[in-house]
Amino acid sequence: MSEARIDKWMWAARIFKTRTIAAEACKKGRIYINGALAKPSRMVKPEDVIQVRKPPVTYSFKVLQAIEKRVGAKLVSEVMQNVTPPEQYELLELSKVSGFVDRAKGTGRPTKKDRRTLEEFTEPEFMDDFDFDFDSY
Repeated sequence: MSEARIDKWMWAARIFKTRTIAAEACKKGRIYINGALAKPSRMVKPEDVIQVRKPPVTYSFKVLQAIEKRVGAKLVSEVMQNVTPPEQYELLELSKVSGFVDRAKGTGRPTKKDRRTLEEFTEPEFMDDFDFDFDSY
């Protein structure tokens, strides 16, 4: 097979869990093939470079083989090559480290531990040594 639909290929190569999610990502403008925005029906062929935006990271994959049937996790390396630049992974690490500052919507109120951690992170260090009595001024 020399060509395959992008939504089927991303599902078969295990980039997305379902083909529906892969198609939605295309419709939302998160998938690029060789720098051009891709629709779900766009065909991919070997040597194409696919960029997948999963905020905050943009992953890049090189198509080695065009497939439409899902392969086992051990065979993914024969289907695609991960060419994501290291800066993107650094960005992912930074977002994980600072992740507790931006709480996900719907997770409820922060616990007491979350609040203390947040205050520890946001309070400047010089305030600890600063002992000024505002009432006497």
